[in-house]
Amino acid sequence: MWPGNLRPRLRLFISPSILGPSSSSSANAHTRPKSTTLSTLWLTPERFRKASKISTLDGMKLMIFYIIFYLILAILFMICIYGLLLSTNEKYPTYTLGSSLIGTNPGLGFRPMPDNFLEGNAVIWMIPSNKTNVDSWVASMDDYLTVYKSPPTKKGARQMCDYDSPATEGKVCNVDVDSSDWGMCTSAHKYGFAKSSPCVFIKLNRQNNAFNRLRLNLFFILQIYGWVPEYYNNTNDLPAEMPDDLKTYIKKIKDVNMLNTVWISCHGETPTDKENIGPMEMYPVRGFPGYYYPFTNQDGYLSPLVAIHFRRPAMHSLIAVECRIWAKNAQYSKAANDRQGSVHFELLLD
Repeated sequence: MWPGNLRPRLRLFISPSILGPSSSSSANAHTRPKSTTLSTLWLTPERFRKASKISTLDGMKLMIFYIIFYLILAILFMICIYGLLLSTNEKYPTYTLGSSLIGTNPGLGFRPMPDNFLEGNAVIWMIPSNKTNVDSWVASMDDYLTVYKSPPTKKGARQMCDYDSPATEGKVCNVDVDSSDWGMCTSAHKYGFAKSSPCVFIKLNRQNNAFNRLRLNLFFILQIYGWVPEYYNNTNDLPAEMPDDLKTYIKKIKDVNMLNTVWISCHGETPTDKENIGPMEMYPVRGFPGYYYPFTNQDGYLSPLVAIHFRRPAMHSLIAVECRIWAKNAQYSKAANDRQGSVHFELLLD
């Protein structure tokens, strides 16, 4: 054993030149690279000065290039729009009925509508003893019916129609909403709002399931272009699910032409609603006369209306009402997110 202070200490000295160039590269391989930070990516003032050393001539060339480029894009866009306008008919849609997004199945709308209808509220809440409340509902109804009361833009464009005398060429059927055929459902009678016997107007309009899913079943003045109803005009071929009172009404009709009608029925949705809804009357007829169809975008066309007069609905009770149309080519669905051929609203009198 060597004494502690005499223990030999060996050190190995190896010259890099002996190991050759590989030792140097190996040492470099283990050298930690510099980290890349955001500061190395920023556009520093020095780099900006280098990048902005563009001559005036080069800048002008670049500007002229972009002016010409965007001008060509604008011209191409205008050419596309012009071609689209040339291929579009203002009177006749490119796609109709089954080939269109609107489809072939009509829907229903109602008036008056509550102000927050788009938020999912379908409650017609009236306070007959409150003049301000009644006047607001009357004003809403008057505003909608303005188009029916306003004179046509073209003199002589409207005519009084009947099942035996449909509209002639170049004319449309008139809808006289102030005549005595509407009973209490006129502006002169305040649509029955002040007497706790309100009138609700129903209109046949286009059906769009996407709108229904968004709760946008609005009262559009829109019809399905070219839609021709297939009527239940055979008293021996009425559907079993049709209400008995409507069947009785149809069977009492003597004029065969009057059977060419898109029938409508309304009822309370639950047994309690059916009890509270009370007696109802419909004006001027119990459906939409066939002489208003088909709709072909006639100038001044007026959509037919049916007024539902609730004669004695229960007070202080929320009444859910469903109205449905009856035609062989009108599908029916009462699903909340896919309502077809029907409309739902609620009535509340306080």
